[in-house]
Amino acid sequence: MIQQNLKLSDVALERAELVDLCDAKFDNSFVRCLPGDPVTNNVPRAVRGACYTRVAPTPVCAPRLLAWAEPVGEMLGILPPGSPLGMAAEVLGGNRILPGMQPYAARYGGHQFGHWAGQLGDGRAITLGEILRHDGRRFELQLKGAGKTPYSRTADGRAVLRSSVREFLCSEAMHYLGVPTTRALSLVATGESVVRDMFYDGNPQAEMGAIVCRVAPSFIRFGSFEILAAQDEPDVLKRLADYVIREHFPELPIPSSSTHSISSPVSVPSIYARWFEEICRRTGLLVAHWMHVGFVHGVMNTDNMSILGLTIDYGPYGWLEGFDFQWTPNTTDAQGRRYCFGNQAQIAQWNLIRLANALAPLIGDHAALEQGLAVYGETFNNSWREMLADKLGLASLNHRDDDALIGELFDLLQQVETDMTLFFRALMKIPVNGTPGSTAGTMGDSAMDNSGNLGNVDHIDDRALAELFRKAFYDEQRAFEPAQLGRLAGWLRRYIARLRLDDNPPDLRYQRMSRANPKYVLRNYLAQQAIEALERGDASVITRLMEVLKRPYDEQPEHDELAGRRPEWARHKAGCSALSCSS
Repeated sequence: MIQQNLKLSDVALERAELVDLCDAKFDNSFVRCLPGDPVTNNVPRAVRGACYTRVAPTPVCAPRLLAWAEPVGEMLGILPPGSPLGMAAEVLGGNRILPGMQPYAARYGGHQFGHWAGQLGDGRAITLGEILRHDGRRFELQLKGAGKTPYSRTADGRAVLRSSVREFLCSEAMHYLGVPTTRALSLVATGESVVRDMFYDGNPQAEMGAIVCRVAPSFIRFGSFEILAAQDEPDVLKRLADYVIREHFPELPIPSSSTHSISSPVSVPSIYARWFEEICRRTGLLVAHWMHVGFVHGVMNTDNMSILGLTIDYGPYGWLEGFDFQWTPNTTDAQGRRYCFGNQAQIAQWNLIRLANALAPLIGDHAALEQGLAVYGETFNNSWREMLADKLGLASLNHRDDDALIGELFDLLQQVETDMTLFFRALMKIPVNGTPGSTAGTMGDSAMDNSGNLGNVDHIDDRALAELFRKAFYDEQRAFEPAQLGRLAGWLRRYIARLRLDDNPPDLRYQRMSRANPKYVLRNYLAQQAIEALERGDASVITRLMEVLKRPYDEQPEHDELAGRRPEWARHKAGCSALSCSS
């Protein structure tokens, strides 16, 4: 399975090297190196000539630590807090600023649903500072839901518990799936209510407030550059680009020793072009990872696209349950389906074109920008095919009939509502060789003979072969109708024949597939159960879920009920399938 070159390592420091959060060292390179807003009033307004505005979190009445991601704490060199009500809760709830922190809200713009939205910025997220590890690596700590900023517009700057739990859980779930992502350190209840109209139906309700602490090397987005280009601020654009390259792309030379003029003779447009190409490569790899695990981001606006190629801003996301290229978890997108599963690669390219337009003053060469976009397409296509090959247990997808085999599979999965995760997990257990007991892994009992073997695969009837996938179908009756059964069994026999062409040992195929097909993903109904439990004061559900999601590719049979298809009661329940942007 392809791995992202840039990843937030979870290699922990020795426990003896961990320190209390209050003793951690903080730096502020973003604030120090880039121009800030000279106006200090925390009121909604247009900001010019700056990358950020200094603003402190708004204190809350009763911060209480609800959840802590210990592996993230270890990555940062921080000990777990000793109490849910101690100093850590004060800091992570926005009530206390530690020495070395210089909090700010970032300025950026963005295209939302295909239209330029102008200035957006951190309307409820406030970066506390950059925590420094002993090895010199730095990570931003950002509080989401920490109060109003000059970019809040008419909003209150707060977040509700349900959206905060979802971001906390998904950040970590994606990391353990191997998807490039921001991380989450903590979840803090504020002790205050936040009013939201969850269904946009004119019936707002008071909900529990919360703050999640997000962690990343940087939260700079495509929109961070778009706003500077749109407002004709070329010097600031250059300074931001130089900063990002210097701090986050060390493999590239620093474009210029000058940080004051875009016309500086030491500026090298080719370096900016190479940088854009690397952004395109990382973005292509990122979207391939999303597709590989069936993840749908839901709000791929340019202000939600990380310049580092990380998944950022977890809102109305979801995992494919019924396989459907047109599915979107975002109710706001239900009509146009701009950000549906099957459009994600195309939308990422569209977003990169917007970024290319913003960076054009630095690069100048249209051909160089086209080259970067070509790298995106090549990276996505090659990575997605490689990941599909792994999911199918094939060495590659270079056989002349492979494209047809894939196309038939995707059509088949959409003819009857079929759970993507469960289908591919079951495919791992399909017998390949024509001899009894030749399978790798554990077979479904219903397809086995009395001796425990499936028997000679070449002589198995269609129904017995399809039985392996029964748990993946949301409509079992329709899936086992003769015509549909014949289509499934026919494809499976063609797939088995293709596997035989590779002539790989069964154990090797099973291992390849088990690393590419997770058993456990953060289904929306599981997240909703954790939310509802926390609202009752029960943290055991989220704690268990976090532990299981650390090993998504392992069997963990004691947690099988967390791997099942979405229950029917959850199909139309709020928060369990589609969601709104209200958070």
